Amino acid sequence: MQFEWDKDKNKANKKSSESSQSEKLHRVKQKNMTITEKMQKELNTLKRRKINLSDKEAHEITEWDKAEIGKFYRPIKEQITIRIDADVLDWFKHAANKYQTLINKACREYMVHHGKTHKSGKRKRA
Repeated sequence: MQFEWDKDKNKANKKSSESSQSEKLHRVKQKNMTITEKMQKELNTLKRRKINLSDKEAHEITEWDKAEIGKFYRPIKEQITIRIDADVLDWFKHAANKYQTLINKACREYMVHHGKTHKSGKRKRA
């Protein structure tokens, strides 16, 4: 395979990468930047301003009967290596396309049924 230099494409690329003089003047290098007193006053004003978080168009929620607890809760996942009997793994793989999710659900169901003994912190190794 051979590559040939395309002069027209090279000219177009150079033209598109060139900046206008005004753009070059507005670029500022951080190490050469100086902040005037006026700029400092504006920054301080921005730091002290109060932000209005009220939304007049938002509807106030008064009925909580249909609310779902934990609808958007997603526990943190941790990648591990686990050894499972081949026939058990084969069963999970044939039971669902997302067999790892199914294994996780089975483990969670077991944990809930038998009681969660320690909080979500890591357990100590022996």
